[in-house]
Amino acid sequence: MRILNICAYTWAIGGPARIIYDHTTEVLKQGHQVDILSPMTPGEKMYPAPEGSRLIPCKRTTPISNFYREFSIEMYDFLKKNIQNYDIIHMHGIWHFGSLAPFLIPHNAALVITIHGLLDKWAVAHSKWKKDIVTALYQKRILGKADLIQINNTDEEEDVIRYLGYRPANMVIVPNGMKVSEYINLPEKGIFRKKHGISSEQQMILFMGRLNIKKGLDLLLPAFKEVYEKLPNAVLILAGPDDGYQSETEEFIRKNNLGERVKLVGMLTDTIKKEALSDADLFVLPSYSEGFSIAVLEAMTSRVPSLVSDRVGFGDYIKKYDAAYLTPLNSNGVAAGLLKILQDKKYADELKNRAFKMVTDNFDITVVANQLLEEYKKIKKM
Repeated sequence: MRILNICAYTWAIGGPARIIYDHTTEVLKQGHQVDILSPMTPGEKMYPAPEGSRLIPCKRTTPISNFYREFSIEMYDFLKKNIQNYDIIHMHGIWHFGSLAPFLIPHNAALVITIHGLLDKWAVAHSKWKKDIVTALYQKRILGKADLIQINNTDEEEDVIRYLGYRPANMVIVPNGMKVSEYINLPEKGIFRKKHGISSEQQMILFMGRLNIKKGLDLLLPAFKEVYEKLPNAVLILAGPDDGYQSETEEFIRKNNLGERVKLVGMLTDTIKKEALSDADLFVLPSYSEGFSIAVLEAMTSRVPSLVSDRVGFGDYIKKYDAAYLTPLNSNGVAAGLLKILQDKKYADELKNRAFKMVTDNFDITVVANQLLEEYKKIKKM
């Protein structure tokens, strides 16, 4: 099959780029062709493309793209000239031009849309006026016209049904996956701590994600302040790029004199990210909304006990396996969970062991990639 993924394939976008990377790696092994079409702003850092695939960057067209995400005449022109060369057009996300453009051009490819959590109640309420406009113009109609809507879990199933007002026949649950083998053998402990002046006696809490309000930083920061007052050896690492909430984070740190205890280290990738996971005592993501958090899976595969909300994209699996401390979405609840994990080693060990089993049972990329390929085959038209 000839497959085209459409996504803002940059480091800043986070999980979706990693999901495409891992899935593409597996698909290429089976002899399929994969291209990645990515609208981008000059200066953005592109995510690496797997060897054997082709990455096609297209400049966003400003100032329109400042209001209508990913609008790119260059991308549209590429599709117009090349869309007939593909069997599958896989669009990642909604609300943006990349998920509309393939519907505007005649072709025989099968169209796939992955929701990536963007119909969650919290996500829909964010910039609601823009989404209301897009909904009125086309969004509901094109979801109904897609050959396949990929969702990751039953929560997303409910989100789609609520949005459309019916359950579309073209919707299927296929979870995202990750390369479990990459996180089995982590770097030696102590490397990350040494780089950032964290002693072996300190309890290191790791947050990995964009610095965005939806990640629950407004809950985590006051929760950590409460934890630090009771456990003065605790330190919080915030690893991720600014996505609208860094200035508020820095202001909270200043006001509460936490400069020595809360460290902003920017986005961590590859070996450095694994060094951080190797040294972490606890991983935290009290998110209001996630499509499917690869960061949580990475932590769980690395055997780091985790505190998360049930909105990370696979809350049903977490509940089934009792794989993490599921926090209510308030700072007191987050603080209670952090203290429980940091003060109860037996509980923390049980959490991380159950979480590892959950990931290996359900989310290894070799299994998940084949599930999605089978769905592609069912809808392929040529």
